[in-house]
Amino acid sequence: MPMIFQYTYMQRALLVGCLLAVLVACLGTVMVHKRLSLIGDALSHSSLAGVALGLLGGFNPIVGAMATCLVAAFAIEGIRKKLGNHSELAVAIVLSTGIGLAGVLSGFVKSSADFNSFLFGSIVAISSFEMYLVSILAVVVLVAFLMLYKELFYISFDEQAAGISGVPVGAVNAIFTILTSVTISIAARTVGALIISSLMVVPVAAAMSIARSYKTTVLWAVFVAVASTLGGLVLSFYQGLKPGGTIVLISVGFFLLFRGIRLIREHGAQVGQKEG
Repeated sequence: MPMIFQYTYMQRALLVGCLLAVLVACLGTVMVHKRLSLIGDALSHSSLAGVALGLLGGFNPIVGAMATCLVAAFAIEGIRKKLGNHSELAVAIVLSTGIGLAGVLSGFVKSSADFNSFLFGSIVAISSFEMYLVSILAVVVLVAFLMLYKELFYISFDEQAAGISGVPVGAVNAIFTILTSVTISIAARTVGALIISSLMVVPVAAAMSIARSYKTTVLWAVFVAVASTLGGLVLSFYQGLKPGGTIVLISVGFFLLFRGIRLIREHGAQVGQKEG
């Protein structure tokens, strides 16, 4: 048995990492197609305020992160509706509020190491309770995503047309907001709150470089996210690297590789047209 599987904390990290990778890729595909990539940043930074609250209040930081993510997500939706043509400012306002609260509250946390473990992730810090929590929530989120696959597909490209065709846009958006908030909050421990938003976007960007449909984009994004997570955790274990940053850098490597494949395809198609 490889050394990495002989440690219980690494077994937990690999399981949790793969579950989160699948969720992040699925939700990230919808987020990117809806042009809402920056919302991941706003929610991930807001989750840090919840982490600080959990550490100060003596309850699990993931629960605190989940609560603040949900508040931040619905705050974005509410502010967007009020601002009209300047709706993109809602993300900046919530992002700034989250960073401000996290900065102030973190000053009262006695152990800075506990708080810092949520910034870039800490595979050693995953407890059995957190593993079970992530596993249960991962199943719930994935089942909800699959059940709403068609509806999310429609609203990803045109919410107005989806509403006309009978899709309950408001309800689906609310459910998607909850799913995204839960995923980001529970990913803070493994990947890191400052990095999770990148993992939601980069694998999708890589997948879009070679995928030929929405479905294949989801599948390729899942492949890139899972491969990056496994590769990052293995490298971090054997080379002593930070897992969160390593995972993201590997996903960027996939993006560059897939972009290169796309350029080769396009060049080949152009050559074929000229010869024809």
